[in-house]
Amino acid sequence: QVQLVESGGGLVQAGGSLRLSCAASGTIFRFNSMGWHRQAPGKQRELVATITSAGSTNYAGSVKGRFTISRDNAKNTVYLQMNSLKLEDTAVYYCNAYVNSYVGEYWGQGTQVTVSS
Repeated sequence: QVQLVESGGGLVQAGGSLRLSCAASGTIFRFNSMGWHRQAPGKQRELVATITSAGSTNYAGSVKGRFTISRDNAKNTVYLQMNSLKLEDTAVYYCNAYVNSYVGEYWGQGTQVTVSS
């Protein structure tokens, strides 16, 4: 049973920083891509950032230059360093891990990030 466990969420003031972690366990698969999505109240889930096993990254325009995604393939762990946080970054952040079109993908349970003024 594959599990993705997120940590690092919390309450932070605008302009502050947080670092999210997501550790995958219970799998023999290599994740081709890992990433973060978020969902704010009343809004659809949106992609924040992804990173391939080779280290190629992709960011949503709203976080580019402020957030940095990284991963440790040996530990099957992905990180999201969030700097210069804004009120609009408040959301539940979900970790995602994609294997391939045959196996599919996995999601974490989500971690709350709240940015206050």
